Amino acid sequence: MTADQIAQRNAQARGGLAAWRSLSAIQFQGQMDAGGKRNVRLPFTLQMKRPRHQRLAIEFEGKTALQVYDGQNGWKLRPFLGRDDPEPFSDDEKQRIAHQDDLDGPLIDYAAKGSRLELEGTETVEGKANYRLKVTGKDGHARHIWVDGTTFLETKIEGNPRRLDGRMHAVENYLRDYRQVGGLLIPYVSEAKVEGVPQTRKMTVEKVVLNPRLEDQLFGKPVVPGSHAAAQAQPGVATGSSAQATAAMEPSQ
Repeated sequence: MTADQIAQRNAQARGGLAAWRSLSAIQFQGQMDAGGKRNVRLPFTLQMKRPRHQRLAIEFEGKTALQVYDGQNGWKLRPFLGRDDPEPFSDDEKQRIAHQDDLDGPLIDYAAKGSRLELEGTETVEGKANYRLKVTGKDGHARHIWVDGTTFLETKIEGNPRRLDGRMHAVENYLRDYRQVGGLLIPYVSEAKVEGVPQTRKMTVEKVVLNPRLEDQLFGKPVVPGSHAAAQAQPGVATGSSAQATAAMEPSQ
């Protein structure tokens, strides 16, 4: 089986190319690990819209932390650290989020996106035989994806490396608990494992909305807290520490 045939089988398994191409936006709500000794769970809302727009909101101690990206520029809002003004992404943060996938993932329409796909062999992932694929984007950025040899669903995706203790550590994202939503198969659990770090971080989806109406302004520079518009933003209460909430905002893919 060729790499392209595996990608075709993957698209079929996930609901079909036509269904994914009809998807213009998607919204996830759930709980995510904050990390740290207590490893509290924080409510999150992740909204994605073509092309490559992304908004992540995390509720913490009655405030909402934001990370938004409009496809070119990104901002973060971290009120739990006393930073009540939006801050632009650093160059490193821009690079990491630029390498993240659009809402349909790395394999759907990979050639149309300008990516190159190679089959490097087979490996066992969590006790099951998987195809190991290498995807190289049009910008030259390459990473690996593992596809189950029976279900043809992604089981693991290589994430952006993390800098810890002065050196880079590999990151792997495991995808589990696929469920059908409007004819599409969506993983409800994503678990990030960082090389050399015993504690993993898990995101658990509780609700998925397909093609929600998301205005472009949602992905622009956030409104400063304290304004009338901000008062109507997503409220919520969670427990934990500021350091944990900061870590939770780190993109893993």
